[in-house]
Amino acid sequence: MLISTKGRYALRVMADLAEHPSEGYIPLKEIAQRQEISEKYLEAIIKILVKARLLTGVRGKGGGYKLTRGPEQYTIGEVLRLTEETLAPVACLEEAADVCPRAPNCRTLPVWKGLNRVINEYLDHITVADIIHSRDAGNDYVI
Repeated sequence: MLISTKGRYALRVMADLAEHPSEGYIPLKEIAQRQEISEKYLEAIIKILVKARLLTGVRGKGGGYKLTRGPEQYTIGEVLRLTEETLAPVACLEEAADVCPRAPNCRTLPVWKGLNRVINEYLDHITVADIIHSRDAGNDYVI
């Protein structure tokens, strides 16, 4: 499993907005500058997050984006599942995968199922709030 820049940048956007809640709607340009992400690429990522209702946006003067919930209510797994094609470690465990004819006799399938469970459980137990507070606790998450 390899997390794309889209997934990593989506997490950075979510953390950035969580760190600036009192500023109301934050312009895309500000987020892009702070996170050193191209505005054009960021637009595509934000579009995904808005469509899924993780963010809300307002156009025009004073417009921008903000979180729709508190940062403790977003899991890293939720964000990554939106931006990544899959989090599955092998193709046969992808959501839209056809049933593998070898599955009943596959000796390695339990390994991949276990790894898939561990990945998802781990990512679903870390929130955006955990990321923004990680420095306070002495932990450094690198995204």
